[in-house]
Amino acid sequence: MAYSRSFRELKHMKTKILKKPRLFTVNDIKLKDFGKIRLNKNEMISLVTKTGKEYDFTAKEWGFYVTPSINGRLKKEGFKIAIVKNKSGKIYIMAVEKEKKILFKKYCISQQEKVLKWLS
Repeated sequence: MAYSRSFRELKHMKTKILKKPRLFTVNDIKLKDFGKIRLNKNEMISLVTKTGKEYDFTAKEWGFYVTPSINGRLKKEGFKIAIVKNKSGKIYIMAVEKEKKILFKKYCISQQEKVLKWLS
């Protein structure tokens, strides 16, 4: 992998951005890996959709908050949370934009995934 030198410090958070994304395929879906972000405790990043919805990820001394409050911030941002099981039996938490639920259902069918429970 061709990472730009090593982790680059931005005050506390460190980033390792690939000069060229790593390309790989999972279940016939082509993915691009652009790098890594290393957070120290109590540091947060926000991922932003093309429509401006935000999804926060926060590091703690014991691990991570991998989702903002489901019945607060995510609801306000327009996400619904699904617990999904794939055809191999692996379970995932997915944040779905409310207006894209039909697209998400089509994705689940194409990937042979099943929604076990909606949390919001």
